[in-house]
Amino acid sequence: MDMKITDLTITLFKWAIKPWGTGRHNFGGDIQLGVVTVHTDQDLEGHAFLGSPSQGADVFAGPLMARIKPGLIDRNPLDIGAIWQDMWKERRYVSPRAIGAVDVALWDLTGKTAGLPIHRLLGSCKSQVPAYASSSWLPTPEAYGKEALRFKSEGWTAYKTHPHGTPKEDIEICRAIREAVGDDMVLMLDSMWAYSYDEAIRVGRAVEELDYLWYEDPLEEEDIYNYIKLRQKLDIPLMCTEYAPGGLYGMAQWVHQQATDILRGDVAVCGGITPMMRIAHLADAFHMKCELHHGGNSLNNVANLHVTMAIPNCDYYEVFPADGANKYGLIEDIEIDENGMVYAPEGPGLGYEIDWDLVKRDTIQVLK
Repeated sequence: MDMKITDLTITLFKWAIKPWGTGRHNFGGDIQLGVVTVHTDQDLEGHAFLGSPSQGADVFAGPLMARIKPGLIDRNPLDIGAIWQDMWKERRYVSPRAIGAVDVALWDLTGKTAGLPIHRLLGSCKSQVPAYASSSWLPTPEAYGKEALRFKSEGWTAYKTHPHGTPKEDIEICRAIREAVGDDMVLMLDSMWAYSYDEAIRVGRAVEELDYLWYEDPLEEEDIYNYIKLRQKLDIPLMCTEYAPGGLYGMAQWVHQQATDILRGDVAVCGGITPMMRIAHLADAFHMKCELHHGGNSLNNVANLHVTMAIPNCDYYEVFPADGANKYGLIEDIEIDENGMVYAPEGPGLGYEIDWDLVKRDTIQVLK
């Protein structure tokens, strides 16, 4: 189809979030969320959200407009692969989150052009997956156990904890959760890069005994040497490439050096749907899982859901935080049913409608 990009705009609007956190990491406050819009000469538009509770869209907008927008004008928006390769060359100056927002908007536009959901264009593998409730920071082991039990009572089948970042406390928290929910709920641990190598072994052996499904990010993301040693010591699957340096192009060494059991990423930290699909395919070529991280805002989470449905090796959908603080800006958001399941979007493109009345009411600035 002969189509050209005529403009790219970012609409910044208010996103007030009650402050919350996960251990050493704090989120929320008065954030700016952005709608990235790709305009075309065919009166079709693609949309994506930019920003998260940790960093608003205003942090990323300037470099995106200065360095990415000029290279988009007059290009065919359906040439997503070629456009992404050119955008990625700007990664030293433009955040992958900004690159990812443009890529998601292009996929949204392509799906609307075809009249199909994005996962159909990517090659649908499934129509539903179980969700897991992903905790924020809670004060005591008992509080984590109580929250996990509540989600179990609501039909959720899996729960992931973000504990305190101290080995002894974290083991107590993991034990309290298992004792609260029993043996028939899937549990995961995300330690958020908190431990030394020796501490990671100690916690890892404890959660092995508690039958946790995976052990996520115990060491710093650059520490591939100690991840290799750690994997040799433990039986529980390791997942440690959420922020691996290099994004897509940093994943090969983790597979080749056998430093992880599961690859990790999302459309925000990896730079869009395009590289996230390539990471998942890399993992699949080695019969590895590739579990998607949350996207930090509602439309990124929708984009992640499309990828999840289009790959055979992602078993779960993350809801983080479990109380819904990343949900904002859509008329209807992704919801989990009474069986703990989430379903493939059916509308064209991303398939979820932006709440334009909200955006218009709370607009701060439109960047052109």
